[in-house]
Amino acid sequence: MTDRPRTPGGAVPPGRRPRPPAPRRRPGGAGTLPGPDAPRGTGTRRAAAEGRATEGRAGEARAGETRPQPPRPRPPRRPPPRRRQTMRLKDPMKRLNAGLLIIAFVLSLFAGRLVQLQGIDSEKYEAAAIKQRLRLIELPAVRGIITDASGAPLALTQEARGVFADPSMIDPAKRTEIAARLSSMLGLDVQQVLEAISTPKTRYVPLAHAVTPEKGRLVLSLGYRGIGVVPESRRSYPADAVAANVIGFVNQDGDGGAGLEYAQNKLLKGVDGWQRVEISAGEGQHIPMGEGQTKDPVPGQGLRLHLDQDIQWQAQEALAEAVKKHKAESGTVIVMTPDGKILAMASAPTFDPNDYAKASGSALQNRVVQEAFEPGSTGKIITAAALLEEGLVTPETPFTVPDHIWKYTKKFKDSHSHPPYKNITFAGILAKSSNVGTILASENLPDDKLYNYLTAFGFGSQTGVGLPGETAGLLNPPKTWSGTDRYPISFGQTVSVNALQMASVYATIANGGVRVTPTLVAGSLDEEGAFTAAPAPQSRRVIREETARQLVSMLEGAVGRDGTAASAQIPGYRVAGKTGTAERYVEKAGGYEGYTASFAGMAPADDPQLIVQVVLQDPKPEYYGGVVAAPVFQKVMSFALKSRKVPPTGTVAPTLKMFAD
Repeated sequence: MTDRPRTPGGAVPPGRRPRPPAPRRRPGGAGTLPGPDAPRGTGTRRAAAEGRATEGRAGEARAGETRPQPPRPRPPRRPPPRRRQTMRLKDPMKRLNAGLLIIAFVLSLFAGRLVQLQGIDSEKYEAAAIKQRLRLIELPAVRGIITDASGAPLALTQEARGVFADPSMIDPAKRTEIAARLSSMLGLDVQQVLEAISTPKTRYVPLAHAVTPEKGRLVLSLGYRGIGVVPESRRSYPADAVAANVIGFVNQDGDGGAGLEYAQNKLLKGVDGWQRVEISAGEGQHIPMGEGQTKDPVPGQGLRLHLDQDIQWQAQEALAEAVKKHKAESGTVIVMTPDGKILAMASAPTFDPNDYAKASGSALQNRVVQEAFEPGSTGKIITAAALLEEGLVTPETPFTVPDHIWKYTKKFKDSHSHPPYKNITFAGILAKSSNVGTILASENLPDDKLYNYLTAFGFGSQTGVGLPGETAGLLNPPKTWSGTDRYPISFGQTVSVNALQMASVYATIANGGVRVTPTLVAGSLDEEGAFTAAPAPQSRRVIREETARQLVSMLEGAVGRDGTAASAQIPGYRVAGKTGTAERYVEKAGGYEGYTASFAGMAPADDPQLIVQVVLQDPKPEYYGGVVAAPVFQKVMSFALKSRKVPPTGTVAPTLKMFAD
């Protein structure tokens, strides 16, 4: 029995030719895999060799049989992808514990920060938060009232509004528009307003003070976010320009800028208060129950003056008319009582304190105390007082007086040429206002005696009235006088005074020789209007009463028919007074230019009740005191006597002996 060839896969069935084994294929691919009997680990080369052997054997097969397809080459095996190394906690409790640990750590960070904010640094952050919300608003104290002697208001406080901005709330796109509207409405500089509202880190910027309530409502009606108003007060002067140079004004900061408003600012102003209010960060609204503090303001005290509003008005009217008529540069009028109470104090030019910004610097001055001038012949009354008090002359002492005299190398003369006055009395010298006669009469008066009387009457020192900017004038001590200085000093030149100093001299004579410090303030008023009188002014005797009486009689002669001031006479009243015409020293020019015309007098002469002094600076073309100043005296004194209800004089003026027999 012939053995049949066997295939590697097993026995060949009878009657059949052996078939080559079917190639094995890789799942999902076309590659041929080795048979089951192939040793493991054989590579591609072995598979290829087996394929060739099979192909040779197949070629020996019978024709017509299907030849097996050669196996496709096996692609190289790729290494398996590397798996990510991740920590996997197979135990759920471990995963839970790890998560809780992380959450606890994060919460501990929050808790620590919370402890820091609300515990350790709580006060610091609380203060910072409140600071961001708090706004400090000033509460100005109500300024005290100023009244005249009868209680008529000369200065009072009215309701007003302050306009402010919160730049942090203003829309930057509207800044230019807001600045233009507010500057036009409030009379402010548009660039300054624009700068003020362009600082976003600032929460409160005041833009205007003391605007009327109506204007404040108009500002709010614009509807601009970040622009608001606060309650304030506004200073008002009901009498307008009456006593403006005495009262002064209040500036935009609420402080006195001149006059009594400045001198008595602390008393009048009181003490401002303040209020801290909490403002919401969003709309800037006031938080009603928020953190807030308030310090109430303390109202200022008021002042009652000795001024009489009616007399003050008349003095200003008469003065303004004279300044205009005589083309004078300026002028002053004072009305006072013998005991120093000032009833009127007028200056020209003047201003309206309700609109003081429009006034010039010179108009704001109180020339009565701030302007120094050489008094001229009105100052001769002090030399006369010294001579009478020292017993060197009497009113009837005769002199021969030429119209000029030489002293050393200097010529002194009277205001006009005249033949020598023979046997003219000392009273006549004063009535004629003779410079030469005054020099001759005073030659036996020592320099230090003359100086002492000048200082005793108030020359060279402030009056004590308490007004700002007062000048003490100029009076040098005798040791500095040159060989000829004492002569012009004796008739009122080479020395300077303010108008109140000169008026006080005549008040001293009218008061029987006792000088009383001039007073303007009668007392103070509290918030309820209760009056407290001011301390009594200082007083001292300067000359004997008899000397004062003699001087009044001599001054009455100067207003008489033979004197230099007949135009000062008042029907029904005896008047005593003295004219003055002095060369005017102009500091800017460094010399004398023009004249100072003045008149000082009292009435009734037999029992003086009022003193009026008038000064006109550089009147043109007429400049004599008897011509330009005496008529103003007559007008003001007439009105004041009637206003004060002073009865007409019941006695006849004595005849003044002008020349000796």
